[in-house]
Amino acid sequence: MSRLSLHRQGSPLADPTRQVGVLEQRGHRPFADALAASGLWPLRAAGIQVLQVNVGKLCNQTCRHCHVDAGPDRTEVMTRETMQLCLDALTQADIPTLDITGGAPELNPHFRWLVAQARALGRHVIDRCNLTVLLAPRFADLPEFLARHRVEVVASLPCYLPANTDRQRGDGVFEKSVEALRRLNAVGYGQTGGPPLTLVYNPVGPSLPPPQPQLEEAYRRELAARYGVAFSRLFTITNMPISRFLDDLLQSGRLDEYLHKLTGAFNPAAAAGVMCRTTLSVNWDGRLSDCDFNQMLDLGLAPGLPAHVRDFDAGKLADRRVVTGQHCYGCTAGAGSGCQGAIVS
Repeated sequence: MSRLSLHRQGSPLADPTRQVGVLEQRGHRPFADALAASGLWPLRAAGIQVLQVNVGKLCNQTCRHCHVDAGPDRTEVMTRETMQLCLDALTQADIPTLDITGGAPELNPHFRWLVAQARALGRHVIDRCNLTVLLAPRFADLPEFLARHRVEVVASLPCYLPANTDRQRGDGVFEKSVEALRRLNAVGYGQTGGPPLTLVYNPVGPSLPPPQPQLEEAYRRELAARYGVAFSRLFTITNMPISRFLDDLLQSGRLDEYLHKLTGAFNPAAAAGVMCRTTLSVNWDGRLSDCDFNQMLDLGLAPGLPAHVRDFDAGKLADRRVVTGQHCYGCTAGAGSGCQGAIVS
């Protein structure tokens, strides 16, 4: 994809505060009011089951929907010292899952060290992989490494047809993604008894995902028939109206249309199960947020709570009040959406 990142363009939307302001100024029903009407205000965490760690914004792709605004020009990379603080937090709170994201997390020079250390602690580890990074020469052995440590690979594949995937993620990405999936299948991913391989669907434009079970069935059928590819499960995730996707919505004049769609589809059952209630997010520099979407908007935790992973305190964080905003309609529309896919069936 030739489009430059907001960071590189110097767009006003590169300022997270400006993004929050754009969403608030559109005059839609405040998200806090929707929560209050559903008996969910203030929204509170219900423990920490997942520590999601963004190890950097460096990526070998520049995708249209990327809420991280990641790309090859980004220099933000988590240090091993900050990773150790994350491992300390896993131990202190006995958090069962480490969810590693980016950017392309594998591009962090300490990625394999972090995986090995977390697995040595007995934690379930998730690698949010863009697939194409697995084809780079110095990552040729990465599928074997991930399989050996039984890391769950969660990989974006917006469609089982080339045109839609390439439209969102860049020319030629679909073909490379299929080759990467075949390499993962070859070391046991997506096979009976092998480590789990989860695919992720994002709509190409300003629409809500179709029902997750039916789409998973279609993906399984089409990928097997067309390309001989197998996978474990499919997540559907709604595009969040922030960063590059917000920029696209503004440029196409469809932001109000999309916000009305999200607001009108608010689902209290989905709101009750949003990922921020059981997830804590760590930025590449160690700052804490309730979720990775808040993280990208520079929305830290509520006042009085630890701001950095070095000050991690499980007692204060397990039932914390969650910081919300207008963008949260993206996680609560329809079947709901988060890093673990649809919230309700």
